[in-house]
Amino acid sequence: MPPPSTLLLDHLIENQQHGRKSLAVLLDPDDFTEAGCRHLLQLVERHPIDYFFVGGSLVLTTQQAALIALLKAHSRVPVLLFPSHSLHLDGAADGLLLLSLISGRNPDFLIGQHVVAAPRLKASGLELLPTGYMLVDSGRPTTASYVSGTAPLPHDKPSIAAATALAGEQLGLRLTYLDGGSGAQNPVSAAMIRAVRQLVRTPIIVGGGLNTSEKLHMALAAGADVVVVGNRLEEAPEFLAEAVAVVRSFAGVAV
Repeated sequence: MPPPSTLLLDHLIENQQHGRKSLAVLLDPDDFTEAGCRHLLQLVERHPIDYFFVGGSLVLTTQQAALIALLKAHSRVPVLLFPSHSLHLDGAADGLLLLSLISGRNPDFLIGQHVVAAPRLKASGLELLPTGYMLVDSGRPTTASYVSGTAPLPHDKPSIAAATALAGEQLGLRLTYLDGGSGAQNPVSAAMIRAVRQLVRTPIIVGGGLNTSEKLHMALAAGADVVVVGNRLEEAPEFLAEAVAVVRSFAGVAV
C-alpha cells in the first residue's frame, strides 16, 4: 500500500519498475451490502491488499457514497473510482481511473463522457490516472460491452490487443487495463497479456474471471502488474487469503 504522501500513479509505476505485484479488490456498490463490506474489511486487516476499486457498469443505487465513506473510515487502503459514467464521481475517494475505452469505437467512452466530467474532475481534488481501458471477449456478453455499445477484442488476437495498448500509450495514457468484464467466463489469456507486456512500458492491470489461484498466477506470470478480484469475493470472501498469497509470492520478481 502506498504511503499517504505518495501519488498513486507514481507508486504504481515504481512498483512496476521494481517487479512488485499488486492486488486490487473491485467493489460494485449495487452488489455489496454494508454487512458484506464490513466483513471484507475485517478480512483485509488480516490479509492486506493494495487498492480498492469502486464502481460498476451501471451503479443504479445511491450506495456508492456510503460505500466509499465506510472504506475510508475503516481502512487506509487507497480507494480508486472505476467509473462507467460521468455521474459516478465522488471526491471522497483518493483517485480515479480516468478510463478511455480504446478497444471500442464509441466516441462517448473515448472522449465524450470525459468532456462532461472535466470541470467536476478539476474541482474534485481526485488524483486522475489516465487509463487505456480494453474490453476482451470472455466467452459471453458482459454488462460493460452492452452498456458501452462496443464489441470486445477477440480473445485469440493478442497482436490486436498489443497494438491497441501501444496506441493508447503513444497517446499519453499512463496505465493499461485489460478486462474480461464483470462475471467473465474466461479470463484474459496469458498470450494476450504477454503480447501487451512486450510492447508497452505502462503498468498493466488485468481483471475479469480471475476467480482461482491458478488464474491469478497465470496473469501475474504473463506480465500483469495489478490483478483485480471482484465477483469471486462476493461469493466466497475467504478467497481473499488465497489471492493475497498468490500476489505476495511474486514479491520483487521482475517479468
